[in-house]
Amino acid sequence: MADSNPDTGATNAAEDRDAPPAKPLISIITPAYNEASIIERNLATLCEYLQSLEEQYRWEIVVVNDGSSDATGALAEAFAKSRPNIKVLHHVTNFGVGQALRFAFHQCKGDYLVTYDIDLTISPEHIATALEELVNTNAKVVIASPFVKGGQMSNVPFWRKTLSVWANRFLALVARGNLSSITCMVRAYDGQFARTLSLRSMGMEIMPEIIYKTMILRGRIVEIPAHMDWGRLRDVPQRRSSMRMLHHTVETLISGFVFRPFLLFIFPGLLVLLFSFYVNAWMFVHFLRQYEILSQYTWFLDRASNAVA
Repeated sequence: MADSNPDTGATNAAEDRDAPPAKPLISIITPAYNEASIIERNLATLCEYLQSLEEQYRWEIVVVNDGSSDATGALAEAFAKSRPNIKVLHHVTNFGVGQALRFAFHQCKGDYLVTYDIDLTISPEHIATALEELVNTNAKVVIASPFVKGGQMSNVPFWRKTLSVWANRFLALVARGNLSSITCMVRAYDGQFARTLSLRSMGMEIMPEIIYKTMILRGRIVEIPAHMDWGRLRDVPQRRSSMRMLHHTVETLISGFVFRPFLLFIFPGLLVLLFSFYVNAWMFVHFLRQYEILSQYTWFLDRASNAVA
């Protein structure tokens, strides 16, 4: 039956106009592979921190169990059971960080997306700073970088630090975007923009791929200083991580050719050129030696021909 009061519709419309706008939704995306020793504790830490932001944002956590062979998936599901704003996605096999992020980008609903390492070596306090920078600068991507001025790394093993530093220096050189960190996982994204990126990478090379495609689309990229502290992992027993650093560093270096494809031809060309210099120098030196030895030949061409032979 139609409403007999003609003023009801107008009243409801006025109330809708006066209602405060919905708070932006943050989707925290965290891939996890064989992280049973830390998954519950660190999810609790993330939840506690995000609750402190509830005056400004609504939030959800999307955990991607990337084919773990331990109890990571079961523990994450148990943690999320009584928490409706935590979603756990599962891969039947370990596809890699890239596939985990691609999957999560299209499963979450956030106005803003924040990708985070489940080990929390970069503390959750960086989330608010990254979101503030994202909004204030109208950026598409904000990177929490330990390499930018004001950032730092603590208790990081020498080999891990060295590989990270030089991989990022190489990528920063070829990217030409004045960025200090192109491989860092901890980032904030404009949700709508991130979902439009046609990403293809399966592993850690997705991080430079995102930067490259953001540059192509003229999206603003901003870095904020971050503190990476591996001291948080000291009390973690028998942690098995998917961070095969040498493998990922090689992947990242190869992905650098995306920024400047001609490097793919220059580097092999330089190697061939150096090898040819060596071969020709070797031949010339040995030719001179044989030419001196073959003194029984008086005619130059006979002597030279036998020296070459």
